[in-house]
Amino acid sequence: MNIKKIIPILEWLPNYTTSRFKGDFIAGVTVGIILIPQGIAYALIAGLPPIYGLYSALVPQIMYAIFGSSRQVAIGPVAMDSLIVAAGVSTLALVGSESYIAIAILLALVVGAIQFLMGVFRLGFIVNFLSKPVITGFTSAAALIIGFNQFRNLFGVDFVRSNQIQYVIEDIWNNISGLNIHTTFIGIIAVVIIIVLRKVNKKIPNALIVVVLGILTIKYLGKYLIGVAIIEDIPSGLPSFSIPEIDLDQIKELLPIALTLVLVGFLETISIGKSLESKQDEYRIRPNQELIALGVSNMAGSLFKAYPSTSSFSRSAINQESGGTTGVSAMVSVAMIILTLLFLTPIFYFLPKTILAAIIIVAVFGLVKVKEGVYLWKTNRLDFFLLLTTFLSTLFLGIEYGIFVGVGMSIIILIFRTSKPYVAVLGAVPDSDFYKNKERFKNVVIEDNLLVLRFDAQLFFANASYFRDNLDDLASKKGEQLKLIVLDAESINRVDSTGVDMLMERIQFYKKKGITIYFAGVKGPVRDALFRAGILNIIDINHFFMNIFTAVKFYKTGDREHQKKYAEYIHQTYK
Repeated sequence: MNIKKIIPILEWLPNYTTSRFKGDFIAGVTVGIILIPQGIAYALIAGLPPIYGLYSALVPQIMYAIFGSSRQVAIGPVAMDSLIVAAGVSTLALVGSESYIAIAILLALVVGAIQFLMGVFRLGFIVNFLSKPVITGFTSAAALIIGFNQFRNLFGVDFVRSNQIQYVIEDIWNNISGLNIHTTFIGIIAVVIIIVLRKVNKKIPNALIVVVLGILTIKYLGKYLIGVAIIEDIPSGLPSFSIPEIDLDQIKELLPIALTLVLVGFLETISIGKSLESKQDEYRIRPNQELIALGVSNMAGSLFKAYPSTSSFSRSAINQESGGTTGVSAMVSVAMIILTLLFLTPIFYFLPKTILAAIIIVAVFGLVKVKEGVYLWKTNRLDFFLLLTTFLSTLFLGIEYGIFVGVGMSIIILIFRTSKPYVAVLGAVPDSDFYKNKERFKNVVIEDNLLVLRFDAQLFFANASYFRDNLDDLASKKGEQLKLIVLDAESINRVDSTGVDMLMERIQFYKKKGITIYFAGVKGPVRDALFRAGILNIIDINHFFMNIFTAVKFYKTGDREHQKKYAEYIHQTYK
C-alpha cells in the first residue's frame, strides 16, 4: 500500500522549499481576506449565524490540505451549498434556531460519511454522468436562485426565501415598493465598486474593500441611514469540539438533501480541480481521493461546528493566480480565520447585510453561462436541450431536483446514443485498399453483390435489435444479387451475450439464403467473446480477416495469400 496515495500531503511536504513559501503565503493571505466576508455572507444564505461561516473555513481546509489530491483547490463555505442547506434544513426546523443549527451540523457529518464511503469504494466514476451541459445548466440556474434570494438583503425587504425562483420573483414583484432607500443605495454602490475593481484587476480584494467601506459608513454615518440592517454581534473564540447528536429518523429525512450536496460538492471540486490541473504538471486530480478528502473534511468539520463545505470556484482561481502551489496556502488562510475569530469579530458589528448581498450577487451572477448556451445551440442541439432542461428544472423545481433531472437526462441520452449508434455502408475507394462511408465519399465503388457494413459502437442488449434491423433493411435493398456481407468490426470494442446470439442467429439466417458473412478487423476481446460462444461451430476460421480489402479479395479470387498468416495466427491463439 502506498501511503502517499492515501495521504497526498506526504507527496509534497517532505520536498517543500522556502522558495515556494512566498507564493503560498501571499495566496493564503489573499484567499483569507476574501474568505472572511464570504464566510459570513454564505452563513447567512444557509440561514445560520455569521460565525458558522468562519467555523466552516477552519477544520475542512486543514483536512483537505492533508488528504486532497489537488494542491490549489480552496475549501470552505460556498454560495451554492449554503442555499441547498437552507432549502433542506428549513423544512425541518425554524431558520436560525438551535435545532436548525444542530441539523445543519449533522448534515455535514452525513454528507462527509457518504463522500468518504464513495471514495473508499471507488465510486468516483459517477462524475462521468455529469456532462458539461448538465454542469453549465445546473450552475447557471443555481446562481440565479442564489442571486435573487439575496435581493431581500440588498433592498432591505423581507422577501420570501425559496429555491424555486418563480416564488421569489413573484414576491419581489409584489413587495418591491417597500424597499429601504438607504439599504438599496449602499448595496447598489457596493455592486458597482466590486464590478469596477474586478475589471481593473481581479487580484484587488474588492470584497474586503466594500466590507471596510460599509463598516466605516455605518459606524460614522449610521444615525443618518435609517433601517440599514447590520450583522451586529459575532461571538469571539474558536469552535469547541462536540459530536453531533445522531438521530436516525432525522438522518433519513436529510438523505435527499445530503445526496444533492454530495453530488454538487464533488462536481464542483472535480470541475475546479481539473481546471487548475491543466495549468501545471506537478500533480494529477484523483476523483476517488477527492471524495475521501471531501468526506474527511466534512466529517471532521462537523465535530467543530461546521456546516457542509466544498471547493470554491472564485477562491481556488485566486489562490492559483496569487502564487499558491501547495496546501500551505490553505494553512495560511486558516491562520487568518483563527486570528479573526480570536481578536477581530467585533470589527464586523457594523457590517451592513446589503454589502454581503452585493458580494454574493456579483460572485454568483458571473456563473451564469449564456455564451455556453449560444455555443451549444450552434454546434450541438441535443446538448443544448440537455443544458436547457437542467437549467429550467433547477430554476423552477429547486436545486435538489435539478441535479437529479440533469443526471437522469444524461443517462437517457447516453442510452439513446448507444442504442442507436451510427451505421455506415462502405464502398471501395478506387485504386486503393481502403473502404469509406458512401455518404461522405461520393466516388467510392458499391458492388451489387456485396454489402460492407460498419457499426460504430459496442454491440450489446440495448442495440442488438437496432443492428439486426439495419442489417436486414440494407440486405433487403440489395435484393437477390447480394452474396456477401462484410462486417467491419473495427469500431466494435465490446459484445455481450445478446449481441453474440444475434450475430450467430443472423449468420445462420443468411446462410440459408446463400449469403456469406465475413468479419473484418475484429478486436481481440470481441473475438474472444465470439469464440467462447461457439461461433466457430457455424462458420470456420476463414470468415475472420485482418481488414475489409483482404476479405473481399479472398471471396472474389480465393487467394489465401493475404489471409493465410492471419488465419494461422488466430488458429494458434485459440487452439
